[in-house]
Amino acid sequence: MRNKGFEGWYFRHQKDEDTIAFIPGRAENTSFVQVISPAGSRQFDTPGLSVNHGVIRTGNCLFSRRGCKIDLPGIGGKIRYGGLTPLHSDIMGPFRFFPMECRHGIISMTHSLSGSLSIDGAAHSFNGGTGYAEKDSGTSFPRSYLWMQCSDFPEPCSVMVSVAHIPFYGMSFRGCICAIVYRGREYRLATYGGAHIHAVSAEHLCLSQGKLLLEIDMKPSRSSHPLRSPVQGKMSGTIRENCNAAVSARLWDRGKTVFSLHSSHAAYEYVPDGKD
Repeated sequence: MRNKGFEGWYFRHQKDEDTIAFIPGRAENTSFVQVISPAGSRQFDTPGLSVNHGVIRTGNCLFSRRGCKIDLPGIGGKIRYGGLTPLHSDIMGPFRFFPMECRHGIISMTHSLSGSLSIDGAAHSFNGGTGYAEKDSGTSFPRSYLWMQCSDFPEPCSVMVSVAHIPFYGMSFRGCICAIVYRGREYRLATYGGAHIHAVSAEHLCLSQGKLLLEIDMKPSRSSHPLRSPVQGKMSGTIRENCNAAVSARLWDRGKTVFSLHSSHAAYEYVPDGKD
């Protein structure tokens, strides 16, 4: 196990208001599975984590491109994944070739779900639901950032956006990455593509790149839940995630509306920093 880094995966499963995400990962001398749902968050230490041919095994849990098998105290079951929707290229762009504090990867923007979980004795069916999967690795989460992901819109659309403070070779800047898959077409806005961050706050984001303009209004639900986060390779930090934030997303291309969509089921994290 690497001593100065972490890696973690994020598998989100949603059907209407029923949402649960599993975060298997490992850091310095630690492996774990974190679980977050509208009911709260839980952290489970596991005896080890291995990755072979894309299959992640930790404790009695398994995660792969085909689905997940969960065997945790109070939580068990299987969820199968339909065809994944990876991006056309790495979301990090040219930054993937440089050492980064936190490296982000998208495994699937959206995929269908089937199967069920038992959570504290109650059955939760995810048949006909929607999934999302990503990965993070590096040494630490950014000192400040906004991250939002949503695949639950009235039209086929999945959005992931992140704006973060990024240390880079003794300097720092505020950068963004954003991937959108709408009706099968991929849109991307990113610092390395010339994107401009016009506004970013806990409730509003505005980005532009070339002829594209994206605005997102966000309204977190009243409940957010703590998750362990990496600091210098150790899971010693804490962030809070909202499972069912309300978002209104609007995208224009050359002044023409591509979509204007609303959802009440977005995943959302916001860590402010007055130094940004």
